[in-house]
Amino acid sequence: MNDAVMAPMSASRPAPPGLMRWSILILISLALFGNYYAYDSVGPVADNLQRLLHYSDTQIGTLNAIYSFPNIVMVLVGGIIVDRIGTRLATVVFSVICLVGAVVTAISPSFTVMAIGRLLFGLGAESMIVAVTVAIGQWFVGRQLGFAFGINLSLCRAGSMAADFSPTWARRFYEQGWQRPLWLAAFMALTAVVASLAYYFLERHSEKRYELAAPPPPDRIVWSDLWKFDRSYWYVVGLCVTFYSVILPFRSTFSIKYFQHAHNLSLEAAGALNGYVFLAAIFATPLFGHLVDKVGHRALFMAGGTFLLFAVFPLLGYTHANLWVSTVLLGISFSLVPAVLWPAVPYLVAPNRLGTAYGLMTMLQNIGLMVFNLVAGSLNDSAHAGAGNPRGYLPMLWMFTLLSLFGFVFAAALRKRESGPDGHDLERPQPRAKILA
Repeated sequence: MNDAVMAPMSASRPAPPGLMRWSILILISLALFGNYYAYDSVGPVADNLQRLLHYSDTQIGTLNAIYSFPNIVMVLVGGIIVDRIGTRLATVVFSVICLVGAVVTAISPSFTVMAIGRLLFGLGAESMIVAVTVAIGQWFVGRQLGFAFGINLSLCRAGSMAADFSPTWARRFYEQGWQRPLWLAAFMALTAVVASLAYYFLERHSEKRYELAAPPPPDRIVWSDLWKFDRSYWYVVGLCVTFYSVILPFRSTFSIKYFQHAHNLSLEAAGALNGYVFLAAIFATPLFGHLVDKVGHRALFMAGGTFLLFAVFPLLGYTHANLWVSTVLLGISFSLVPAVLWPAVPYLVAPNRLGTAYGLMTMLQNIGLMVFNLVAGSLNDSAHAGAGNPRGYLPMLWMFTLLSLFGFVFAAALRKRESGPDGHDLERPQPRAKILA
């Protein structure tokens, strides 16, 4: 979302006070906390789904792959819907769709019903994120906008971390089978609706008293603009697709089950180990973003982050290295690459085509997530991966290794291009900006 293009505030009404702005930020961030928790609820319950409902890994992968399917289309129209009905109503509507999807996911052992639930959840989730992004821009333009986005992202990561740690703090739910953990995820989706409603009424109460900036144009694809993007942009897109096609199918879908079967961890220990990746990202992502703003070398940092990701899977599959080694590498990579990747796009694309650039990148990212969740599950099933055959996970690990290698190649190509005469100042430090109160 292009948060840099905002209409100036009118002088007829005052700007929102700090307490109001931060209250709004906390409410919409709590809404996304529930959203992210519900998305990541599949990984901790994957082993129960396989043991108790006899789901295959392909089916488990489908539960997250199908989340991405509607977003291939919704990224084209979600921003338009937000723009037409307003951020506060859109946030409520999309959070309710997420809640319905989470309830349908938990209500039946039928795979078809559960997949329909995840499809509905995906239909609302990404558009809800768009609505929240616009809301932050409206409330914080010219006033700690970057810091506000950092706080929001940290609370989102906290939702994912809470899901990973849920086998520990909600152990009784997992001891009672597959359904209680999914009902817990539905409850978290309900808290997102409550927070969205609180945001709705608080903004409605204050809109006549304070002046908000107009939201930016919604993300949409302008197909005639696609040929105008140069190679640097496409290198970033390639890195985005390959990086997230490794991180999310592994970390959000199969990693907990893999740690249980291949490294003999308990569900609680596997969930906690996975959760530390997000714990690191909560604190490290803003720090890496600040560092790169000061020193530049964005493509170099992206290359370094993807190289660390490339090292993770051979360590897991072929060595007896302490699992903390791969966890630290994965945590650094997941904190570093997103902190540099998304802010790099405005350096490479004209401001009037930024929405098109982000929309296209997000669309292709969702295609990658859908495809590689399905491929990972299919590889596990074909190799009969499980507690009795942990080496059956090796094909999946090899797939993630190769995707990481391709990501490194894209980052290295970007570094070479941006260091030459056709570069876009991507490797230079960001000029020191005046901080507005």
